Amino acid sequence: MTEVTRIFDLLERYKSEYKNNKNVFSYKENGQWKAYSAGEYVERANRISSAFLNIGVKPGDKVVTVINNSPVWNFVDMGLQQIGAIQIPIYPTTSIEHYKHIFIETEVKVVILSEKAVYDKIKPALDDTVQHLYTFEKTEDLEHWEDFLAKGQNSREEEITALKNKVKPDDTATIIYTSGTTGPPKGVMLTHRNFISTVLGVIEIIDQNPVKTAISFLPLCHVYERMLSYFYQYKNITVYYAESIEALGDNLREVQPEMFCAVPRVLEKTYDKIINKGRNLPLLPKIIFYWALRLGEQYDHHEQKGWWYLFQLKIANMLVFKKWRKGLGGNLKLIVSGGATLQSKLARTFWAAGIDVMEGYGLTETSPVIAVSNYIDNGIKIGTVGPVLKGVQVKFADDGEILCKGPNVMKGYYRQPEKTKEVLGNDGWFKTGDIGHLENGRFLKITDRKKEMFKTSGGKYIAPQVIENMMKGSPFIENVLVVGDNKKFPAALVVPNFYHLRSWCNVKGITYTNDKEMIENQRIIDRYEREVAEMNQHFGKVEQIKKIALLSEPWGIETGELSPTLKLKRRVLYQKYEETIEALYEEA
Repeated sequence: MTEVTRIFDLLERYKSEYKNNKNVFSYKENGQWKAYSAGEYVERANRISSAFLNIGVKPGDKVVTVINNSPVWNFVDMGLQQIGAIQIPIYPTTSIEHYKHIFIETEVKVVILSEKAVYDKIKPALDDTVQHLYTFEKTEDLEHWEDFLAKGQNSREEEITALKNKVKPDDTATIIYTSGTTGPPKGVMLTHRNFISTVLGVIEIIDQNPVKTAISFLPLCHVYERMLSYFYQYKNITVYYAESIEALGDNLREVQPEMFCAVPRVLEKTYDKIINKGRNLPLLPKIIFYWALRLGEQYDHHEQKGWWYLFQLKIANMLVFKKWRKGLGGNLKLIVSGGATLQSKLARTFWAAGIDVMEGYGLTETSPVIAVSNYIDNGIKIGTVGPVLKGVQVKFADDGEILCKGPNVMKGYYRQPEKTKEVLGNDGWFKTGDIGHLENGRFLKITDRKKEMFKTSGGKYIAPQVIENMMKGSPFIENVLVVGDNKKFPAALVVPNFYHLRSWCNVKGITYTNDKEMIENQRIIDRYEREVAEMNQHFGKVEQIKKIALLSEPWGIETGELSPTLKLKRRVLYQKYEETIEALYEEA
């Protein structure tokens, strides 16, 4: 079996073990799914390597890519890895200030873009170091991707082989810039060893329950989906790239994958859609639906529920949960959830419905996995992110901060030795910035983000994520930001789930006009205040939300309130809603 120590060794694995695979990647082109074979993957990667060499790219040179998820993303990635060049993948909605910072700091030589619109945005950030720029979209004034590929027709196979032999596992493979919500973005240098050690560590996720197909929709420029892409390739799993997050439901039903990876917000939205369908059922099916739901919420791996519960679950599966699985393609076995904390209620319900949900945890700096649930030795405990990854060490600082050490930890921040020293110190223990502990001496549980905790004017510490996750469990709430730093009490900005709210208004006989007017309707305000009051019962007195402000505009990636993995950009939200937040405390 081919030994994989560097990322591009995965291509050798395709050439030897998986050479007959006719569908490594699939992508929709002109309305039809187009498959790329193992042979095509290797050939295109080599051609792209030759093209980069022919335009003067050398080992260590930086290439920025702003490319949508597609097989081409992988072709470019491997084309660069093979010659020792360094890819810097950037998300399209990154601010122009961050683009400027990245271009200046890394002295980028080549830029590859999916669309001209991105070029129009980043044009002011380009400097003299950029020698070539290509777009997939044909334009009159920019070099096209086909022009670049044409430069790879003269194969430089011997030179590529020689360059591959010079690449060491501890060489930098990529620089991934963090979102920079607390200042300029930091370039995380990740090595071949970082990624491959993580890939080999997470294999236990599926070894006891193999899968053959996956659908991908999280951005490949983010470390989470990128590592999983290497994982899929290592395990010879066919990857289908969804057209968009909006088209995910249709794509799931078309390709019928066995697994996908998601952030909790995607699962929450999926769950909300299911609940809304159940709400509109006729009386008897609705009663059965909610009975099955309550049953699912009781699911637990570590409790013996007895034959009566298992019998009821079997009936619920036949009457309700079977339809859930069909709506998700019919073959779905596994969802890996990471990037934020998943509500336990959702995890239990999906498990009860016959869809395994494996939670994991990590950061860009840990490439990314520190801990993940798995099938080995009962490695699942709902409400935790599973056991620490094999080969990785974890300990806790006096304040509960999680410290990590292992082959997954980054090389450092590019050209920022002081920032690197702040998080790595001299002992190599990476400071995650997250607070947590081990349950049962084995399962890692994350309780909050150290920097996101705040203190009320009464001196009480508040962990906002815990409260936010609870509130987002309500079908009435799309998103929420808990505030209260140096204030008398915690309050919340609430974005309603307007789809559910419209349905509720219809049942209650309330004429729905538009979102802005509805959040000013006193009956609706009262309903949301009751919802929050019910949730407050789960928290201590100082943690309870005393006031809320309903917002009419949803938060999104494009509008800047959410990161590419749908996390709240707190600093952005604080600035955007400064007046609204202050108004919550004016009469306090």
